Amino acid sequence: MSDDRQATFGADGSLETDTPPEATGENDFGEPKEPNETDGGYSRYAVSSLLQKAVRRSDEEVAAWAAWELARSGYAWNLWDRLNLYVVEDLRAGDPVAMTIARYEELATERYEPDEWRGRLCAIHAALAAARARSTREAANADEYFRRVADHRAEAIASGEQPTHDFPVGALDPGGRFDAIFDGHTGEGSKRGRGTRFFKTHGARVGPEGEDEQSARWQRLAMLLDPDRDYAADELDRAVEPVDPADPWARDDDGRSRDGTEGDRGSGSLSDFS
Repeated sequence: MSDDRQATFGADGSLETDTPPEATGENDFGEPKEPNETDGGYSRYAVSSLLQKAVRRSDEEVAAWAAWELARSGYAWNLWDRLNLYVVEDLRAGDPVAMTIARYEELATERYEPDEWRGRLCAIHAALAAARARSTREAANADEYFRRVADHRAEAIASGEQPTHDFPVGALDPGGRFDAIFDGHTGEGSKRGRGTRFFKTHGARVGPEGEDEQSARWQRLAMLLDPDRDYAADELDRAVEPVDPADPWARDDDGRSRDGTEGDRGSGSLSDFS
């Protein structure tokens, strides 16, 4: 929902804005609401933090209540900010609930009024969907870990020492563990004449499940029908072979990785795959 209120951050890192008109009025006790007070007499900062922690801990009832309390009190924008923060901070990567939450937010803020009945139902639905999803701090943990490794690595190298902790890739050099990345899409790969042949047999491999039967058939036929190069039977096999799940970067050839090295067609033929 678009909002032109001036936003600042408090000492505790919480988002602060001017109190919107919909958040004013009386609380449940007939008293004028204080700034940042919910209808139930709670601090919206406490309720919004409770919402995210309840979702993170999969406490469905508390999450549903916190979402309802914020929505009915005129702080729906704070509710949706928190749920979207959960999506990027606490939700397992690839979980489709991220799109579900986005849809509920769209309904609550664009089709309905956020604090009316249907808007509140959207808030509760979104909170329940989030609480039922797989929570993890994997992205936040990875970000902090990589950042600390970067600092340690830079300090060690500046001191002429070998870092005790390094990035998971180490050096990125042709001929090394990640040799497959140096295809024709990179300068180093182009210098080595690594074109379509290298890409097909090394750079385009997937795994560890590999290509399904239909996709593998299409790949093999496309390679056999290539008018510019002949692929050997082992190259056809390698192009669709799953990578090793224990080491997806394992070298799978005997050094024959230059695009200019043409192999014999071998036993492969169109009739084998049509």
